[in-house]
Amino acid sequence: MIPFLLLIIIYIGLFALLSMSQNLIAGMTGLLSLCQAAFFAIGAYTMAIGLLAGLDFWTCFVLAGFLSAALGILIGLPTLRLKGDYLAIATLGFGEITRNVILNWDSLTKGPLGINGIPAPNVWGFLLGPTNKTVFVIAVWLYVLVVYFFLRHVSRSRLGLALDAIREDEIAASSMGINVTKYKVWTFAVGAFIAGQAGTFWALYSQSVSPNSFDFNMSVMILAMVVLGGLGNYVGAIVGAVLIQLISELPRLLGVSNMIPAQVKQILFGLILVLMMILRPQGLIVRKRIFKGPKKPEVPV
Repeated sequence: MIPFLLLIIIYIGLFALLSMSQNLIAGMTGLLSLCQAAFFAIGAYTMAIGLLAGLDFWTCFVLAGFLSAALGILIGLPTLRLKGDYLAIATLGFGEITRNVILNWDSLTKGPLGINGIPAPNVWGFLLGPTNKTVFVIAVWLYVLVVYFFLRHVSRSRLGLALDAIREDEIAASSMGINVTKYKVWTFAVGAFIAGQAGTFWALYSQSVSPNSFDFNMSVMILAMVVLGGLGNYVGAIVGAVLIQLISELPRLLGVSNMIPAQVKQILFGLILVLMMILRPQGLIVRKRIFKGPKKPEVPV
């Protein structure tokens, strides 16, 4: 039971990273993106290919982040004028293109068979792999804390106020001198960077990567975590990841996974989101506004 609980804690940490990266894009800046799974896949494959090519862990870790960020800029630049549903469709298309490139680039990614036998690297005297779950839990959650404090600092800075203004009204933000283009691209790049580095941990723990693991359903699940926890709130993003993962693994925890069809999980996600939109559309944890603006003058009755 303890190894299984450690497995759940590791998965919660990985999806907390993805949820926070999605929250930066969708919650802070108001850009409805559906391609976090693509950046996750890029990071995972970068780590897998790099380690098998003889590179060390830190080189692969940094390379995965920057390669994902570069592709984040690539998707961010042409979609700057798109909003709402149109942006969601464009990013969805990018995610599917990425998955199909991985699926068909046999010489590099081994195609549908995926890459197996990823070695566990030695990091500061510890093997970072599935055989040492306790070390892996510490490594993942240390990085979760680093990302959380970095993004919280960003949200409380002038940059966070600029992102908040863009989310509320792009035209008004632009008229106040905010470079909307620069901030949107920065948001996509940083969100992709974090998601890509989360993918490296996935590859190390699974010791194999396959294109079918990074499909559209994963991107929807990541967005569901953000919506459930509360848009624009990084604590809420982590809480959303915890709840979604616990719901996903609840049948295995109770020992009834063989009795429940796989489709039930998707139905539960949909039901939770519908109930949240009806009962608490702001999410479980309401985002605190840093700047609330001047108070409206009281009108005498």
